[in-house]
Amino acid sequence: MALFKRRTAGKPGEWYYCLEHRVVEEGPQCRAADRMGPYATREEAARAMETARERDEAWREDPRWRDDE
Repeated sequence: MALFKRRTAGKPGEWYYCLEHRVVEEGPQCRAADRMGPYATREEAARAMETARERDEAWREDPRWRDDE
């Protein structure tokens, strides 16, 4: 019997994308600083990097966030 149990921050059924290992995980398996999520589905987690790029581009294009005007 283990004296200390590893605590998790999420729940099974939530999906994460691990930035360190570059894989989709069900439930939190890696530390919070190394993962993106939670996502509702495995497919959403698999697209995490693409979604982040799309959002970054949208924010760059948003005139409300431009300092040069």
